[in-house]
Amino acid sequence: MSARLPTRITRGVPTSDGAGVRLTRLMGGDPRMPSVDPFLMLDYFDSPDASDYLAGFPPHPHRGFETVTYMLDGRMRHKDNHGHEGVIETGGVQWMTAGRGIIHSEMPEQTEGLMRGFQLWVNLPAKLKMQAPAYQEHPAATMPIEAREGGVAVKVIAGSTSRGAKGPITVEATGARYFDLTLPDDATFDEPLPAEDAGFVVVHAGAIVFPDGRTVDALGLAELGAGDAVRFTATRGPARVLFIAGKPIREPVAWHGPFVMNTRDELVQAFEDYQAGRF
Repeated sequence: MSARLPTRITRGVPTSDGAGVRLTRLMGGDPRMPSVDPFLMLDYFDSPDASDYLAGFPPHPHRGFETVTYMLDGRMRHKDNHGHEGVIETGGVQWMTAGRGIIHSEMPEQTEGLMRGFQLWVNLPAKLKMQAPAYQEHPAATMPIEAREGGVAVKVIAGSTSRGAKGPITVEATGARYFDLTLPDDATFDEPLPAEDAGFVVVHAGAIVFPDGRTVDALGLAELGAGDAVRFTATRGPARVLFIAGKPIREPVAWHGPFVMNTRDELVQAFEDYQAGRF
């Protein structure tokens, strides 16, 4: 199989969101870090200092896409205007489909002095943007960890591996795959990836090297180019890596703040509906 090499390698940019929560933006919202269809934006949050995120993300709206919150450490307490609430614990995930509209809050909390995780925004095709809001929430215990040669561990959050391990999250619209990989030093991850799928990897600890010799360090993102497999090796020590892939939607994107639609008129309607209390 032909390895898919990086078409670009970027590093996250410090920013803030919500009520001043400090985070690192890895993709989206910046011309230097363009989206990878169907994935819109990816943020990484990591701070031992509670003052960096204590104010959290007070009630705010979404329409037209999905948010994926994956906690490496700590908790995320959430609540929405439709009566849904809960807590995402360490190692757990919430895949929220905002659909036609939802207003929710997200409040981060430490466990054992740590609060780390990712939030990914995933676009929806036009035919699904106005569906009813929905959730897929799963604790760490429901996610299989596939053991591979060389000590590689593949935690399967969404989708399936080529060897049959299947995560608890199903995403029919984009066929998304979301794996959290642990690689010992000099171990290689090798996985088929259909040529028609878009994909990227994010290093969140250590460093990896691709077959062409290019290296990606922690908080680096590599968008994958043409080919039919993803392949990389941990270098200079063990590494932790997210591998995310899915089918591009290839539709116009009209995106402003918390709303992602296909046209400007649909964006205007989203703001009007929100202001009129129709979410």
